[in-house]
Amino acid sequence: MSQIPTDQPALQRDHGGNLSAAIAEFGGSREEWIDLSTGINPVPYPLPSFSAADWAALPDADALADLDSAARSFWQVPDGAAVLAAPGASALIATLPAVADPRWVEITTPTYNEHAAAFEAHGWEVRPSGPTEARVVVHPNNPDGRLWQAEALTAPLTIIDESFCDICPEHSLIHLAARPGTIVLKSFGKFWGLAGLRLGFAIGDPALIARLSTWQGPWAVSGPALRTGAAALRDTAWAEATRQRLARDAARLDRLATDRGAVLAGGTDLFRLYQVDDAAAWQRRLARAHIWSRIFPYSDTYLRLGLPPEEGWDRLAAAL
Repeated sequence: MSQIPTDQPALQRDHGGNLSAAIAEFGGSREEWIDLSTGINPVPYPLPSFSAADWAALPDADALADLDSAARSFWQVPDGAAVLAAPGASALIATLPAVADPRWVEITTPTYNEHAAAFEAHGWEVRPSGPTEARVVVHPNNPDGRLWQAEALTAPLTIIDESFCDICPEHSLIHLAARPGTIVLKSFGKFWGLAGLRLGFAIGDPALIARLSTWQGPWAVSGPALRTGAAALRDTAWAEATRQRLARDAARLDRLATDRGAVLAGGTDLFRLYQVDDAAAWQRRLARAHIWSRIFPYSDTYLRLGLPPEEGWDRLAAAL
């Protein structure tokens, strides 16, 4: 089992959400911008009322148990799988490679680059294809929305990142979480639109989850996050209505983009991937209207757009 590195410099990782860089180049205040560079639901789950104890006291063990129960019910976690709540899926991604000795990990590209960076930081060699000792898949994949089949996931250590899977729970591979060597990741920031709350989950092999829990330490999840997470995971009516709204808005975004010459290349109901003639030019054109989009260092033609808030549709249409 590898050790968590403590002396390596932070790696520069390409990602969305870097709105400060856009503001520095194109001006305007943060309030004037529409950030479509991430796949975050623009209509977040309504926050519950917090008590003074939620902020002033250490997170309560009963509140953590309540969140665990809500998570097991919402995601239909199989018997025998352990659940660990954490301060965001990214915090879990950073430590996951340490659960096994570093050798070779298969990460099919293109995909979210945090996994490869984390494995490399822990001394693993990242390969695009096997055979390997570990396999990481993002399901559905970011940025193209690819879905994976259980039969393809046979590595001794298998990590299934379902950060975007709450839009399509019928495709979830959560039933694999009871399998030895398997961990399924869940993110609270995407579907529920509360990325700033910092809440994520690792669900899977109890031995691996126990290691992650030890490294995380006590009180990793804040009291407000515990309360909000439990309430949201039990609000299945909100979840179903949100899936329907996101599907409608994704179709609306497709019509808008393709009418302007873009070609749909994939995505999910939280973000859409388009093929365009010059992605950087499209990004600059949108940025001049203070709308931030996502392009990729490995492609000159991929443009990814998240869904705008209701008041942002006319601005986006005009900018395109």
